[in-house]
Amino acid sequence: MKKEFNMERKLYTLCILVDDVPGVLSQVARLFSRKGYNIESIVSGATDRPGITRISIEILADELMLDQVAAQCRKLLPVKAVKILDGESCIRRETALIKVGVSDRNSRDEVIQLVNIFHAKVIDVAKDALTIWVFGSPSKNTALIEMLEDFGILEIAKTGTIAIERGRSTIYDNNKLREEYEYGKHVL
Repeated sequence: MKKEFNMERKLYTLCILVDDVPGVLSQVARLFSRKGYNIESIVSGATDRPGITRISIEILADELMLDQVAAQCRKLLPVKAVKILDGESCIRRETALIKVGVSDRNSRDEVIQLVNIFHAKVIDVAKDALTIWVFGSPSKNTALIEMLEDFGILEIAKTGTIAIERGRSTIYDNNKLREEYEYGKHVL
């Protein structure tokens, strides 16, 4: 039976566990560019297992594109697991540093009030600027940035989005049988 795919594009997160070896991040990223897919966000970091790195990639794709790129990722030698997360099944967070110009005490106080409403923090204060740190969902961070635009944003530095599945499920659960990952890798 042929699988039916939804051709509507939406934002997905691919979580990929890989061996922590030099060049693995660029190897994974090249796979996306070879397929002509644009990466919206990419983050790489340590996991709870020594020698294993977790890569979180956000991609705007339809189900067919997503299925194809996930299958290609699984074929890469350093890849241990691939999990596809959509917006409803996961928790997504990013960090932003935002430098805002403040011309006087009133504007500084207004910015500080906004920062408090969004549960962000002022991490640097200068006579004519405040630097704000915010950690939250991409939509929360975007909302704060939009509110701060009235004061004059001088600079923004954002991380990519990290994501984890809701509930007890993990990337290690029934993702793909170990034998399937290892079979082709050791037949060479």
